[in-house]
Amino acid sequence: DKWGISRGKAVAANLVLILLLSLPCLLGNNLWSGVQVLGMSIMDFEDFLVSNNILPLGSLIYLLFCVTRYGWGWDNFIKEANTGKGIGFPKKLKVYFTFILPLIILYIFFQGYWSLFQTL
Repeated sequence: DKWGISRGKAVAANLVLILLLSLPCLLGNNLWSGVQVLGMSIMDFEDFLVSNNILPLGSLIYLLFCVTRYGWGWDNFIKEANTGKGIGFPKKLKVYFTFILPLIILYIFFQGYWSLFQTL
C-alpha cells in the first residue's frame, strides 16, 4: 500500500527474491561446494553472516529502539513490558540496558570479525 504495488506484484517480487537468495543455501553443499568466499565454504559464509552480523546487529537495533528516545523510549518499553500479570520488568536495569548491554553486543559483533581475521 505504501508504494502503490499490487499484492500480486509484491508476491511475485518476493518469490523471485526468495528463490535467488536461497540458491547459495540450496547449492552450497553440492554444485557450489568448491566455491570459497573469504576462505570459507558458502555454508560457512552464510553461518558467519547470520551468526556474526544479522543476529548481533538486529538485537542491537531492537535494544536501542526500546531504550532510546529515537524509538519507543525506556518509559514506553517498561509500560509495555509490565502489562499483564506476573513479575514486572525492573526499572533499575535502565543503565544496564542503555549502556552496558549495547557494549556487550558490540563486543560480540567485533569478536566475530576478530576471529575471522585470525583464521585468514
